[in-house]
Amino acid sequence: MKTETRPSAVLFDLDGTLIDTAPDFIRCLNQLRQQHGLEPLPPEHIRRSVSNGARAMIRVGFKLEPDHEGYVEKHTAFLDLYEAGVAVETTLFEGMDALLKSLESRGIPWGVVTNKPARFATPLIEALGLAHRCATLICPDHVTERKPHPEPLFLACREIGAAPEQAIYVGDHERDIEAGRNAGMHTIAVRYGYIEQPETVDLWQADTIADTVSDLSKLLQ
Repeated sequence: MKTETRPSAVLFDLDGTLIDTAPDFIRCLNQLRQQHGLEPLPPEHIRRSVSNGARAMIRVGFKLEPDHEGYVEKHTAFLDLYEAGVAVETTLFEGMDALLKSLESRGIPWGVVTNKPARFATPLIEALGLAHRCATLICPDHVTERKPHPEPLFLACREIGAAPEQAIYVGDHERDIEAGRNAGMHTIAVRYGYIEQPETVDLWQADTIADTVSDLSKLLQ
């Protein structure tokens, strides 16, 4: 899709793309570390791994992998803490509300396709006042395959009534860009998200890269 063409829809990844969930991930992980007698980790040390979910949080916070003793207990405890305060400090990225309003004013539907389970994503979208604005919210619960498989993006487009080849997918992880490409969509990688190695973004084969929300807004005009 040429970027100057009016898109049929704009779909966003959630964490690190549309909303800044890192403060609540940081708070919950450091709270869990405190419960185990450990000092808090610096926010930036945690932040760059947020897009990889709870598994990454336990790896960062406790150096544990799923097959290690004690992993399941800490993973479950982290998710419980997060569910209890899913939107305490989480906000839209600065400038994102204006971007969404611009899409809405032009009649371009927007939605969310995330690997975040509906258990967390649905109350989060509701708490931020986005539920009535978001044309679709697709979580792993709604599909058989998760990103980078294109199935979630195809489902989102069907729910909106948009042609994938005329839609845009925006994400902050290589799997987002791969999913968008697999679905035949125009892809935009955002470098402002939770990226462990920012220099690798150029290798993801995204159609376009946005360094800031302002850059993204200009690309979507």
